[in-house]
Amino acid sequence: MPNAKTNERARSRSAARLAAVQALYQREMEATPLARLLDEFHQHRIGKEIEGVTYADAEIAFFDDLVRGVDARCGEIDAAIAARLADGWSLERLDKPMRQILRAGTYELIARADVPAATVISEYVDVADAFYAKREKGFVNGLLDGVAKAVRA
Repeated sequence: MPNAKTNERARSRSAARLAAVQALYQREMEATPLARLLDEFHQHRIGKEIEGVTYADAEIAFFDDLVRGVDARCGEIDAAIAARLADGWSLERLDKPMRQILRAGTYELIARADVPAATVISEYVDVADAFYAKREKGFVNGLLDGVAKAVRA
């Protein structure tokens, strides 16, 4: 049975995933330099209150790994995603939040073998729930499942 410490770590990692998707979105929209972006999230977002909304505490090292990892391996990640899109679809055709959800999830599947694939997929379906309706959550589930089968076989 999971203990309080395990549950706290899981919540902290969930918050890190959501924050990473938000940071990656900001980086794509504003071309914010990586060091400044990480500092901004550390100092002003993660665990802070902004306009009456409290952002959850997140595991900083995990957040940093996700953001830096997606940035460093974006070409490899985008190729893995593009290979699983339907004919006629491209990564550029997906909206920006969806691209960041898929990139973060794909990075975690490729680079974080310490995290079970089922956990990664479930977590990014939950992240998608913050932005989208049921159909898009199913898309995230299916695409990340395909990535997992390819990279963790």
